[in-house]
Amino acid sequence: MKMSEEQAANSVNAENAQAQNRKRTFQWLRKVNAKVRTGYSLLAGSILAAVVLSMMFPPKRGKFVKSSAMFFKEMITVLPSVLVLMGLFTVWVKRETVVRFLGQGSGISGILIGIFLGTLPTGPLYIAFPLASMLLRKGARIATVMAFLSAWACIKIPQELMEIQFLGIRFTLLRLTATIVLLIPMVLFAEAMHDRKKEEKRQGDTVQRKNIFN
Repeated sequence: MKMSEEQAANSVNAENAQAQNRKRTFQWLRKVNAKVRTGYSLLAGSILAAVVLSMMFPPKRGKFVKSSAMFFKEMITVLPSVLVLMGLFTVWVKRETVVRFLGQGSGISGILIGIFLGTLPTGPLYIAFPLASMLLRKGARIATVMAFLSAWACIKIPQELMEIQFLGIRFTLLRLTATIVLLIPMVLFAEAMHDRKKEEKRQGDTVQRKNIFN
């Protein structure tokens, strides 16, 4: 009798777990579909705008086509390596490691690590966006990811070497110091605003569900 009750309980738990997995999968597919629709909408809008502007300014058409082809070639050559890097990061870097060093409990040291990671790569900023998304999914805090993106945009080491060559080491050090000093409070403030909006949305959803059930 006890065995049958245990089996029934295990069966119910397994069914609940499967239902939760199906629910999470469905939610993930909905998010993916929404992102795909948004991407196609942006692409269609960009193509339409390009066609209209080319018709309005025929002399600029050749430059537009040339610059678009160069940008497309750059993305085709760069993005595959980014995708490979994301795959390696997903497989080899554990979520616990990211949470420990870059998560909510990492403090200022996590933000400094994010800044350091952002100074190492080369390449345009759009490469950093999928990497930043991966960090968020792995458990990195908002402030750390913002610091990573900001450092990628304006504190890359190759960029600093060029800045020293053309503007001098004194100017570069002053600009670099001011950037880092102002960057930390900026990302902390942005994270606080993000968390506040998220909490307000959560409370609003809770109130809405209560009103529905009442």
